[in-house]
Amino acid sequence: QLQLVESGGGLVQPGESLRLSCTGAGSTLDGAIIAWFRQAPGKEREGISCISSNGLSSDYVDSVKGRFTISRDTAKNTVYLQMNSLKPEDTAVYFCGADWGSYPFACTAAVPREHYQYWGQGIQVTVSS
Repeated sequence: QLQLVESGGGLVQPGESLRLSCTGAGSTLDGAIIAWFRQAPGKEREGISCISSNGLSSDYVDSVKGRFTISRDTAKNTVYLQMNSLKPEDTAVYFCGADWGSYPFACTAAVPREHYQYWGQGIQVTVSS
């Protein structure tokens, strides 16, 4: 049974960077689209980035475009989210999700959470001075 495990969150100051990791435990992530979502207090969970199964296609929402980069390492069964120039409005719990039901070679970041079949437990990212 696949489990997704997020790591790398924490407390940083505005302008600093963090790298989140999403590792598949118990099963391979091969063939899946992997996405990062985030949920701020009182808000809906929103998709912010995704990467295709072969790593050649990715997508970002406008609020993180140019600051965040998603990548995947098949050998490590891990997807990363490099977050640079962090802002207080990036503060949220970040989740990774896996989707095996869609066309695997392209993805759209801004899709409902129901698009994804597997989820990690979430990890807190706080950006504050």
